[in-house]
Amino acid sequence: MKWTAYLLPVLFAGILLIASVRKVRVYDSFAAGAAGALPLLKNLFPYIAAILVLAELFEASGLSSALCSALAPAFSFLGIPEEIAPLVLVKPFSGSGSLSLVSEIFEMYGADSYIARCASVVYASGETIFYLSAVYFAPVSGKKPIAPVLIALAANFLAAVLGCAFCRIL
Repeated sequence: MKWTAYLLPVLFAGILLIASVRKVRVYDSFAAGAAGALPLLKNLFPYIAAILVLAELFEASGLSSALCSALAPAFSFLGIPEEIAPLVLVKPFSGSGSLSLVSEIFEMYGADSYIARCASVVYASGETIFYLSAVYFAPVSGKKPIAPVLIALAANFLAAVLGCAFCRIL
């Protein structure tokens, strides 16, 4: 067995030992921290629910496939294979949905194909922007997340273009 399998239990035991030496009531501290997180969860839940519903509606309405078809020529011009266009569009909305698309691409084209390598890079270099913006901006009132979201979308798209270019070169 590798030594890394013991790392987490040793770390956990070490934290408990240090807490007992300092006379910290670990369970009470944990409960107080969890109680402090509940108001944040209450404020955050509607935003997360809205993002998840919108992501599902985007896919179920057919807007995703129509947008992929419309953008496929532009993506091809920029070096993004049209087979991964749905991934480029879904990734900012849904991490699990994009992981499902990557799995389908692996099954369809093989894990070592150029398309699968591009899909892997797009999946790994992007982020679920709308989910994260809901998490980051929900507790802050008065902040307008439009500029950060647009910058993140541009960065995601640039990462997809550059990632596919690197996959083509390498």
